[in-house]
Order: sequence, then structure tokens, then C-alpha cells
Amino acid sequence: MGNMTSGTVTPAKRPGGRSARVREAVYAAVATLLSQAEEPTIPAIAARAGVNPTSVYRRWGDVDALVEEVAVAVLTEDAPIPDTGSLRADLTIWAQFLATDISRPERVAFLRALVGSLRDEDGKGKCTANREVQIAQILGHARARGDATPEVEQVMDQVVAPLYYAVLFERDGADRAHAQILVERLLP
Repeated sequence: MGNMTSGTVTPAKRPGGRSARVREAVYAAVATLLSQAEEPTIPAIAARAGVNPTSVYRRWGDVDALVEEVAVAVLTEDAPIPDTGSLRADLTIWAQFLATDISRPERVAFLRALVGSLRDEDGKGKCTANREVQIAQILGHARARGDATPEVEQVMDQVVAPLYYAVLFERDGADRAHAQILVERLLP
């Protein structure tokens, strides 16, 4: 039953236990539903996990809290840290691993669920599409003046993405000063 130490009885720890099994089953159910582009609901998650919906409601409260918890757990898994003796090589290896990892369909599904990205009929993020149109207009005006311009994708990658990242992950850098620095880096 327990471990006997100095005349006291301590309960034996179960590796994982029922709570861990339920959590794993629920996490797997959320992952499956998201990867299949199905709307996760508590009843659907519970049915797929083989647990009572009441257990899911009691533990997580609502589907948004559950999806957020699962997405954060999946997206923050440890990645191998290279140490080749070269910063450039280490960052390249790490960034390549990260790009591969977050590009896997289940990771994309979790990131989109976490962000709450709304999609249009073509699968493009509405927010992204709007920003691309705005950038294209700005670049069009500059080209009409005879200015050399970067591509829309360069502006998205080097200006828009870092700003969204800063906001999404609560990092410094989503302010006017940083926006100016990003544009100066893009257009030295």
C-alpha cells in the first residue's frame, strides 16, 4: 500500500494515475479534432477521449480554456539546443528545427487555435490579407514615385511578423519606436 519509513506510512505514488490518463486522452482528442479542422466542443472532446463531459467541464470549465491549455503545452515543448561551437550554426540548426516543428499540421492547428485566426474561403488569414493589401498600396505609391521597393512578403516578414509576435507573446517591441527600427532595417 505505502512505503514504510521511520514508522510512518506514506501513500505510494502512482505514475501518472487516472488524472494523467484523462488529461492525456483529452489532449489527444483536442489534437485530433483540431488536426481534422473540426470544431472542438466539450461533448465531442469527451466522446473522443472516452470520458464524461462533466469531467471535462469540471476540470477545464470551457472549451476555450481547454484548447488554450493544450495548445500552450504542445507549442512550448522542449526543443534540442545545439552547441556546435558556432553561433551561426547553432541558431541555424535551432531555427530549422523550430520551422520544421511548428510547420507540422498538428502544430499549425494548435497555433491557429491559440491565435484564433479567422480564415476566408481561400484559407488566408483575414488579418494577413488586409495587411498585404495595405502594404501593396503603400509600395504601389512608392513605385509610382520611382522609388525602389521591397516585395510585400519582405515587409510582412521583417516588419509585420515581428510586431504581431511581440503582441502575441507579450514581448517588448510592439511599439512605435520598434516599428520604426524594423522599417529602418528593411530599408537601410
